[in-house]
Amino acid sequence: MTRRIKVLLLLLFAITLLSACEEKLTASGKPQVVRVGVFKNVTHAAAYIALEKGYFAREWGDEVKIEVTPFDNGSDLSIAMATGDIDVGFVGPGPATTFFLKSGNFRVVSGSNNGGAVLVARSDAGIQTTADLRDKTIAIPAKGNTNEISLRLLLQQAGISLGRGKENAHLIVRSPADTLISFRQKEIDAALVPEPWGTQIEKAGLGKVVADWQAIPPNNGDYPTVIMVASDTFIAKHRDIVKGAIKANLDGITFIQSSPEQAYDLINNQLKKYSGKGMDKSLIKASLSRLKLTTDVNVKVMEEMAKVSIGARYIKGIKPEELDLSRFVDLSMLSEVKAGK
Repeated sequence: MTRRIKVLLLLLFAITLLSACEEKLTASGKPQVVRVGVFKNVTHAAAYIALEKGYFAREWGDEVKIEVTPFDNGSDLSIAMATGDIDVGFVGPGPATTFFLKSGNFRVVSGSNNGGAVLVARSDAGIQTTADLRDKTIAIPAKGNTNEISLRLLLQQAGISLGRGKENAHLIVRSPADTLISFRQKEIDAALVPEPWGTQIEKAGLGKVVADWQAIPPNNGDYPTVIMVASDTFIAKHRDIVKGAIKANLDGITFIQSSPEQAYDLINNQLKKYSGKGMDKSLIKASLSRLKLTTDVNVKVMEEMAKVSIGARYIKGIKPEELDLSRFVDLSMLSEVKAGK
């Protein structure tokens, strides 16, 4: 085979590869597939309702295939968003902000819910208030996530530092499911977890909630827990599709608020589908009673949370006084949806 033919074959292979990577569109110019990321968590209730009730399909049309990817944590979802593996996602602000500051190629387009986390303490750990967390081992679901940010702020309020000394609180990472086991084995004294895990621990007789969701900082529980993000490329190409996702999320929130009893079963259907197991209806009800469903996004609160991540060195190369997340949050499409445009 001559050198010229080899070069031509390589060029042909490269062209074929590029063509395969090109987005395929429907006859009407919509993407054939929209890739949506969610958590295997009841806090993503609005997204679950939008999927179960067909709100995304209603907004996008039957010719658009919805490809849902469930994630276990915000870091994995944020990486998938930053690398272009998903188009629209529901995620916590902690990891999303961290990866936005690294990649700068996706935006917050709507809120979904605020709050929803509680501080639960083991029954025999001697913890009555947050002031008793000194020299205690406290679990969080993942490093750098929204719950860790809240825990750091909660400890600051109590005048307690994280560290290894007796006067410090001690941080440990345990998935919410493993928290139950850790309580039984007395490996941890407390945990700051999203619901329904606090309620589950209470029902199992292993602990009690010592700081309810409205006592969790920042902003007395009214901080973004689940936000909707979309990639810059996808927004530029398919702004109407992103607006459709925002409308589906908004309608999901409205349905839960107006028909909660119906919503519990629909949410459970999605939990079964993406996590492999359902949840007792009472736990779903308890979870939704400890959060605020909203499309609002408080940028100042998000900046406060990001400054905690800077202090913990999860976000590097930027000073707290230099932080400006106004470019990260684009609520123009949300405003258009609310105005019926």
